[in-house]
Amino acid sequence: MDPIAVTLVVLAVAVVLFVWNRLPVEIVAIGVALALFATGVLTFEQTLAGFGDPVIVFIAALFVVSEALDATGLTTWAGQRLVARAGTSRRRLLVLVMLLVAVVTALISVNGAVAALLPMVVVLAMRIRQPPSRMLMPLAFGAHAGSLLALTGTPVNVLVSELAVDSGERAFGFFEFGLVGLPLVTGTILITVLFGGRLLPDRAAVSAPRDLSAHAQTLADQYRLPADGGPAGLLNREVGLTEVLVPPRSPFVGEHVFTGMVTDSGRLVVVAIQRSGDDLTETVLVPGDLLLLRGTWDALETTSGDPDVIVVDEPDSIRRQAVPMGPRAKPALIVLAGMVILLATGLVPPAVAALLAACAMVLLRVLTVPQAHRSMAWTTLILVGGMIPLSTAIQVSGAADLLAAGLVDAVGRIGPAGEPSPVLLLLGIAVVTVILGQLISNMATALIVAPIAIAIAGETGISALPLLMGVAVAAAASFLTPVATPANTMVLGPGAYRFGDYWKLGLPLVALFLAVATLLVPVFWPFHP
Repeated sequence: MDPIAVTLVVLAVAVVLFVWNRLPVEIVAIGVALALFATGVLTFEQTLAGFGDPVIVFIAALFVVSEALDATGLTTWAGQRLVARAGTSRRRLLVLVMLLVAVVTALISVNGAVAALLPMVVVLAMRIRQPPSRMLMPLAFGAHAGSLLALTGTPVNVLVSELAVDSGERAFGFFEFGLVGLPLVTGTILITVLFGGRLLPDRAAVSAPRDLSAHAQTLADQYRLPADGGPAGLLNREVGLTEVLVPPRSPFVGEHVFTGMVTDSGRLVVVAIQRSGDDLTETVLVPGDLLLLRGTWDALETTSGDPDVIVVDEPDSIRRQAVPMGPRAKPALIVLAGMVILLATGLVPPAVAALLAACAMVLLRVLTVPQAHRSMAWTTLILVGGMIPLSTAIQVSGAADLLAAGLVDAVGRIGPAGEPSPVLLLLGIAVVTVILGQLISNMATALIVAPIAIAIAGETGISALPLLMGVAVAAAASFLTPVATPANTMVLGPGAYRFGDYWKLGLPLVALFLAVATLLVPVFWPFHP
């Protein structure tokens, strides 16, 4: 069977399976790579090359750096400063929230920034008597815009930079994305502030994340802990507290416990015991008893997976919200600055710079090795590793040239004197990217569209840089559905959104991103350098 036909069939099946959303995306991505090998489109080495690609190493190392910044309390600290300065003005708060999430996204990715700031934004909305639905969609959309402020904002940026080099062009600079990122952040905020009141739903939340920022004081009051323990002493970067409930039929029912005892693991201490609101110093456990446990955060997190107790609040959520910026924040910032300098100057390859930063975070004890392991977003890594072979197949099979020729011919028929307009070609690529990006992962979309963009550049003799940057901008315009990105999905429940809520604010933002991709990108990256 013709390799082009096989590649296009595999591509179509992959898109259908992504949209169907019944199979894990990791399985779809691996299945794509294996199908291309089984049909002879790719060699064995090409099939597995995606998992050894430098972009995978770079993204994995960035996950570690991102986790380190969050683990030091930097994100919590920034959110607390926002709480202190926000006041009661909805517009002022909206601007500050979107600016903050944009900056945080540039450093720790879209999903990490939204996950870290979402509980804080819910609390802020409640304090100014606004439904979270007025704040959470702007939080997610501000993160998408902020992903284009720097190379580290999203894996798509890393991918298009690498593909630019592979196509014979130069890599994009670390801050070069900000040439379009800054206008996009500004425009996204303006549109949201000016029209969000009419386009965002006014709907009470069915469920919302708990505010754990004052959890130390809450526990101190609940369990009447001694004053010398103080809220500041109860929770810190090394140790914390968590409550567990003894459920019916737990093997702990009938166990003799007392305050101050060390658990069987030797890692946790029983700080307090309560039954029906009464404090106990010693008892035989019955269903419904509450135990307050103290230990390292790693030890406390083991309770989350213990089926014999019910954890009241996840230790990881408590740590991220309630613990202020810790003593390791300064080393983390120094390492981050060093990585940025290496990436901005190009002294070493990007993957090497990120690996050095990730290792430094562990060596300086900003993160433990288990924390670094847990920071890996395996779904993203497997998706990229599995879809890179499809991107390769689109190029080597000739499918990219075929699709590129079709788009060039279509544009040529409407262009002046039958010549394809580079601007219209860029618009066509951006529109295709936007449409696919609402249905499947924007990373998968970029891996599909970028080879076509490179083929168009080769066929028409224009630079691939504006086309690839157009793909990056359009891939970030994931505004129309709650399934377009994990960040959109994160705010769905807490914001009480419905599927049809997203396109109302999303459409003007998509128009903004398409305008920037089509009109502004060629200003900074000319078609004919």
